[in-house]
Amino acid sequence: MAGHSLKSKRKMLYITDRLTDLFEQLWTTDADALEKATEVDAEREEGKTRGPLHGIPLMAKDNMASKDKMEITSGSWATMGRFVVSKLRESGAISLRQPNLSEWTSMRSYWYSDGFSARVDQIRSPYDLSKSPFGSCGGSIVAVAANLVPLTCGTETDGSIIGPAQINAIVGIKPTPGLTSRNGIIPASLSFDTVGLMARTLADAVIGMEAIMGEDGRDPLTKLSSVRRESNYSQYLNGKAGLKGARFALPKELVEKIFEGMKQAGAEILEMDYPCAEDRIAPNGKWDWDVGTASRREFTVLQTEIYNRKFEDILEYNIENTGSEGANAGDHPAFPTGHDIFQKIADHRGVEDQEYKDALAYIRRMTRDEGIDAVLANGPERGNKSFDAIILSDRRLVGQQIAAQAGYPTITVSIGVDKDSMPVGVTLQQSAWKEGILIKLAHGIECVRDEVLGGRPLPRYVDHLAKNIPIGRKHVKL
Repeated sequence: MAGHSLKSKRKMLYITDRLTDLFEQLWTTDADALEKATEVDAEREEGKTRGPLHGIPLMAKDNMASKDKMEITSGSWATMGRFVVSKLRESGAISLRQPNLSEWTSMRSYWYSDGFSARVDQIRSPYDLSKSPFGSCGGSIVAVAANLVPLTCGTETDGSIIGPAQINAIVGIKPTPGLTSRNGIIPASLSFDTVGLMARTLADAVIGMEAIMGEDGRDPLTKLSSVRRESNYSQYLNGKAGLKGARFALPKELVEKIFEGMKQAGAEILEMDYPCAEDRIAPNGKWDWDVGTASRREFTVLQTEIYNRKFEDILEYNIENTGSEGANAGDHPAFPTGHDIFQKIADHRGVEDQEYKDALAYIRRMTRDEGIDAVLANGPERGNKSFDAIILSDRRLVGQQIAAQAGYPTITVSIGVDKDSMPVGVTLQQSAWKEGILIKLAHGIECVRDEVLGGRPLPRYVDHLAKNIPIGRKHVKL
């Protein structure tokens, strides 16, 4: 935009046409978008810019209030701008559309299709349209991966940003909860929720993160972070130099070409295990929030914190409209088990009892003190020298689940494709408020990837006429 090669209004018209032609699941156009684009174009002609995102089109996940003519629904027909979107607009960004998401951010059913919502239909991966994009931020991810917009923001409770970002070949940043405000989002868990960024490059994602972070009186956690939050994260975008002397803890095998490039840039990679792995990872090795007894499992915390006093209204609406909302098992192909998690949450009624308190305390201790912090502080093969980050390639999200439960930041970067030409990513983890370290290391990896592979893999739109509803997620119900 700085080079005036394409005005914001023309870009809006182009993107809207592409959205209509290619992705019906990216929807809810902001009625004011063209007017806002014309306004920022005029400002630029006068030599004025509001900030680094001046005139840039973006999207915000459909569980984030935008304070304009778009509704916030979380993908349901039942619900027909707060801090983050306001901050983006202060930087000059233009909100184009609200992308679709997994209905109720994947919190309504034990077995469901990632990326399906009753209001819009099925989101599809631009790499293979017979597959879901994996994760409740699916629409936001697809908008970036398909080169429709350079930046989107979304929310993560456990895997919603990192999961789909790594298998759609884009950058995902999940900050420490409190770095960005949760005010104005439909929440799932105040303990785990955070607002993050998705972009094709790490530099773009960092610019977006800097634009939305800050203290918000309506989210007390942002005040607690004020002394830990840095004002300039772009300073860590140092290319391959950021890898020199870095030590990575590696719990899984990864793409060897990228690792070799990292080593040539001066990094060291050693295998390790999470001390808490046996306790926090399901026996089948897959992502699961029901691991352990009630006083130790993640779902105990979630079912308490997501409770809404109007939850019964949502259940009643689903039952009355079960043909579209799939309240009962077998009523809708996207929700084979109905809205069984919602029913379980409503029955619990959000009581913060001793079981809930025990579960939250136990999860924090295991994933922090006996999890990520233990790994970072203790590299036995190096005489107890600390690691700079944990690195993993983790499509099943079991490693990411540990970071989500700890409330620690993660960044994912694409590093290539698998035998089916589907993207593969690496995820970096660190302790709370260590986003700067992660940005430095992730930017080094991104630069190595660009040298080795020539850039991020582009979408191939395989099976572009697919109409199936891919059922790809099933929580283990105890």
